[in-house]
Amino acid sequence: MRPGTLTAPVIQWTDGRARRVLDELVTEEPLEIRLDGAPVSVTMRTPGSDLELAAGFLYTEGIIEDRQLLAGIEPAIGPDGRRLENVVCVQGAAERLDLERWRRPFVISSSCGLCGKTSIDAVRARGLRPPNESFRVSPAVLCQLPETWHGAQRIFARTGGLHAAAVFDAAGRLLALREDVGRHNAVDKIVGWALFSDQVPLSAHILLVSGRGGFEIVQKAIVAGVPVVASISAPSSLAVQLARELDLTLIGFLRGRRFVIYSGAERLTLDDPELASSRASERVEP
Repeated sequence: MRPGTLTAPVIQWTDGRARRVLDELVTEEPLEIRLDGAPVSVTMRTPGSDLELAAGFLYTEGIIEDRQLLAGIEPAIGPDGRRLENVVCVQGAAERLDLERWRRPFVISSSCGLCGKTSIDAVRARGLRPPNESFRVSPAVLCQLPETWHGAQRIFARTGGLHAAAVFDAAGRLLALREDVGRHNAVDKIVGWALFSDQVPLSAHILLVSGRGGFEIVQKAIVAGVPVVASISAPSSLAVQLARELDLTLIGFLRGRRFVIYSGAERLTLDDPELASSRASERVEP
């Protein structure tokens, strides 16, 4: 067994022949996040970078607003004095927070970072501001990002069952990559990494995510100050709407030498001046 995976016997069928083999499966386990001993959330995740995940989650959800509250973040200790593998605790925060407002007495699945939210107003983090408008990136740099991160997706290479999020600088240099069974968890791990390394806001960076670019991904990126978000697949309508409202550059279908710009074209150094200066401000029709 390797970190993030479990081995299981399976039957593999190939062109009419069946054989028994061992397969590596992505690990999915619950992680409970506590503030001064009070449970705030349980999220289904792939173990690894748990402190980053908890920190990123608390920050992108607006539960904490500054790096200082993360000084007391650590794995929880049980009554027997042993470390609890699936519990992270943040100390010294309760007196500055309305815990009842944020507490989530339910499990957030690995496929959804927004479960239990009752309205769009509740979903949106407080104080969202447009990201760095002066940041620029070339199409050539964007096109090289997927190839750059493939070698760093170590668990995906063995299982094919993980999402990834990675942050790059304007030159396309890979700074950090995190994997998880949930897209939103992978992004929170990246944000947690940035918090611990004092790089928030990520105002001169590009965030690349596997799969689709959903609303929760765009929201977390804006909270972290990311000006450009690119996804391998399509964004959702709500993601495009939020990106256009707050002038985030949102890229979809980033594959090979092709991509689609859904918002914020002005941050790309395009050959056509008219395209480069235009903004995709059209209403997203239901």
